[in-house]
Amino acid sequence: MSEQHSKAFPWPAGTATGIGSMPGTDPMEVCRLVFGELPDLPYLPELPARGVGADMVGRAAALLVDMPVQATASGWKLADRPGRDASRAVGFFSQDLDTLEDVASGYSGPLKIEVCGPWTLAASLELSRSVNPALADPGAVADLTASLAEGVANHAAEVRKRVPGATLIVQVDEPSLPAALSGRVPTASRLTTVAAVDSTIASQRLHTVLSAPAAFTIVHCCAGRAPFPEIKAAGASAVSFDLSRLRTTEVDLVAELADDGLALFVGALPTSSAQRLVSGPPLRPRDTAESVVTLWHRTGLATDHMALQVVITPACGLAGVSPAAARAALAHCREAARIAPELIEPS
Repeated sequence: MSEQHSKAFPWPAGTATGIGSMPGTDPMEVCRLVFGELPDLPYLPELPARGVGADMVGRAAALLVDMPVQATASGWKLADRPGRDASRAVGFFSQDLDTLEDVASGYSGPLKIEVCGPWTLAASLELSRSVNPALADPGAVADLTASLAEGVANHAAEVRKRVPGATLIVQVDEPSLPAALSGRVPTASRLTTVAAVDSTIASQRLHTVLSAPAAFTIVHCCAGRAPFPEIKAAGASAVSFDLSRLRTTEVDLVAELADDGLALFVGALPTSSAQRLVSGPPLRPRDTAESVVTLWHRTGLATDHMALQVVITPACGLAGVSPAAARAALAHCREAARIAPELIEPS
């Protein structure tokens, strides 16, 4: 691999990481676990079990600048003034950053944080004077995107201040982007759907958020039919996807991304398999490594690039599994990432 190519990625060869969410309610305990199991690419864990405000949408809403939100019985909505649960979300963020600063004291290396993307946020937040999603109002989406971009920039700056030795990586989660692009996001009545988002506008809005933190960026989409062309057009540094959902016809799209220099965060451990790691019969790390090597061979790309350009992850967040299974899943991915470069035949 060329020196120029190797400098494109801020992690060492044979690296694994997690997606974001973890089980549990103690941020100190879970953050220490993540840094212990994933020393080459740790991340700031999300703990939705803490309740309203710790969920993905609530955490993103807490970052919004000059766009108040309130929690409702059905989720979150834009509002004239912030609700009590919005303050809880801000409090969770503050607690997480304090914890990160403590656990990562003296750390030097890549560090990943995660935020909900603009399209998933727009599909999840209700309008202030309507029960329809913000996605139904293009003006609201534009305002929401600008507000989120400013909030992400502020968040990134705060993480850099607290962990000055870190090379920041920002993951933008977009599980609802495929539905937004295909017109499958339901309105409040559930009888109709919001009109499909134009792919060019989708990339432009996503680019606004990706460019805000001035960092290496990943777009994570564990839904089927991940919008690889739109993610590439948005200027992402990497794409994160569920390997089990990748269709044969999409392998060429993945190959194009990698050939253009994007990193691949391959979700090679299905979330459904994580619990099996502690209750059996477990999936072997070698099996997971082989699935990643098989994908790389199918792309037809130079084999000596894989060890750096591919990061192995669980397919999605781990909040729904037991703490023991979550720990085992991270260890499994770490071991699979170590094995994978040994399995691939040199070009």
